[in-house]
Amino acid sequence: MNKVKNYKNSICHWPIEDRPREKLIRYGEHTLSSCELLAIIIRTGIKGESALDLARKILSKFKTFRHMSHTDPRDWKEFKGLGPAKIAQIKAALEIGRRFREIEIKHESRPIKSAVDVADFLMPRVRDLKIEIFKTVHLDSQNRIIEVVEESSGTVNFTTPIIREIFQKALQNFAAAIICVHNHPSGVAIPSREDGEFTNRLVQAGQTLQVKVLDHIIIGDGEYYSFSDKGRIHG
Repeated sequence: MNKVKNYKNSICHWPIEDRPREKLIRYGEHTLSSCELLAIIIRTGIKGESALDLARKILSKFKTFRHMSHTDPRDWKEFKGLGPAKIAQIKAALEIGRRFREIEIKHESRPIKSAVDVADFLMPRVRDLKIEIFKTVHLDSQNRIIEVVEESSGTVNFTTPIIREIFQKALQNFAAAIICVHNHPSGVAIPSREDGEFTNRLVQAGQTLQVKVLDHIIIGDGEYYSFSDKGRIHG
């Protein structure tokens, strides 16, 4: 018959083999649950509630680490013992994870073959933002990523990238081609009339400057729209 573990709330009173930090060091971070990983970042709980208890409450509300991103400070007010410093630590850890994946993909040096390659790469970064942002992916002659540049950010539903600046940065990076990407905070990846007109001007400018515009991708929540896939980019 299994004995029910009845520890004091403070993790420091737990057996060493059950403490998240010690488990990570001994067995590796991949063996820890999401609650245990989050508890390590939180570090300390409050009277009557351990860091692991607090981590469970946080995950019960947000469900996933993704849903903790781009949240408003008011979303965290219900958690006692979780001040601005700890919230900042959690958000910093989430950002490190995103950047790690971006750098990993960039340095794999695999050529971009389709819109889905770019959408998969950037969707975790922009899908949950509350404002529109516009990014340009600079590619070399083999369609490998040189750099991803954030051009501008706007309001809830509007951003105004300047075509001259987009190509100026691309030329500075010796990019042979570019793919432009922006998000729709509504989560619906349907292009507006302005999106279409902007794409046409972008392609025309690229032809003049001999920097090929391979695509303009709109990212929503779990979906994307590719002007190239829809046959709306030619030349």
